[in-house]
Amino acid sequence: MTRTDPETGDILVLNSGSSSLKFGLFSVAADDEAPLLEGSADGIGRAGGSLQMKSRDSNVDVQMSPVMESQTDALQKLASVLDEHGYGRPVAVGHRVVHGGPNVRTHRRLTAEVKRQLQEAVHFAPLHIPPALTLIDEASAIFGNAQHFVCFDTAFHCTLPPRAAHLPLPRRYADAGVIRYGFHGLSYESLVHRLGADLPARTVFAHLGNGSSLCALRDGKSVDTSMGLTPTGGIPMGTRSGDLDPGVLLYLMRVEGLDADGLETLLNRASGLAGFAGGESDMQALLRRSADGDSDAALAVEVFATAVRKSIGAYAALLGGIDLLVFTGGIGEHSPEIRDRICMELDFLGLSPGHHVAKVRVMHTEEERQIARHCRALLESPAN
Repeated sequence: MTRTDPETGDILVLNSGSSSLKFGLFSVAADDEAPLLEGSADGIGRAGGSLQMKSRDSNVDVQMSPVMESQTDALQKLASVLDEHGYGRPVAVGHRVVHGGPNVRTHRRLTAEVKRQLQEAVHFAPLHIPPALTLIDEASAIFGNAQHFVCFDTAFHCTLPPRAAHLPLPRRYADAGVIRYGFHGLSYESLVHRLGADLPARTVFAHLGNGSSLCALRDGKSVDTSMGLTPTGGIPMGTRSGDLDPGVLLYLMRVEGLDADGLETLLNRASGLAGFAGGESDMQALLRRSADGDSDAALAVEVFATAVRKSIGAYAALLGGIDLLVFTGGIGEHSPEIRDRICMELDFLGLSPGHHVAKVRVMHTEEERQIARHCRALLESPAN
């Protein structure tokens, strides 16, 4: 017997990462936001991958170690498991897309025109848009009767004022879409939703993980954020450089002869914390190495914490103070040592450990649940 009610049905949310695919199955009913089933496929493209999922009622508890060569392979295995456990096919599929380029900045129903615009925007995010389109194509083939929706990390930051969005380049580049877009927007949206009436006027969100960014909010709206044209910018991350003096790029081109592809690989895959610490990007491993006297790991940790602290200080100046600082993401949620290192020099803001005049909170991000909310709203708005 299929669980899906044809009068309401379920929403399948797909949240793809570089080597993972997180997913959640949600009821279309607006008063039921908790996932019916959630899980992830990890280690895609590597030996020792895993597929895990668990239902809210505990009737489904799957732990598998299949070989998954790609995200589409992982999606096919997910669809098979859903069928095996009687969930049927969803009435809607929501896709997280990191970057939609300059012409697709709002969450919307997937159409041929939207897909064409995404294909035209590939040069804005060559590492992110092509695999997203491949996964969308596979999901459209597997779940052909479902309505598909695309939700963008950039959408939340459409409220950035010109002083934050525009880069210091000739105006023609902004006209061509070379601006600050900002990312992790679905994560930030979920925090705004959860805080509701408790969200104060001056807030800073710090989404810290393998990819990290910060966002300054006034009255719940993004007014500045650390990432820029792409998710490579901002603070140093697991394997991404973050912001650099442009002269460094010129040096690498002239002296080492790196072309665009070489620069992209270096800045996205071999820099950041991994660049400091011999390829290690896991924060918990770096903290252990640092405690054992490893100077390279200690430098990576200190650079990361300092960069976050500097961004918080800058946003305090922008907002005229901070009423609430929220940590989220894998590092932000699970590393109290990093949180303390970040806050220890922020006494003047009331953010030092043990003396929280301005409030500090740790919150779990809920990107999949936020995508489901958008899908419900779009299902009710046929014009979108």
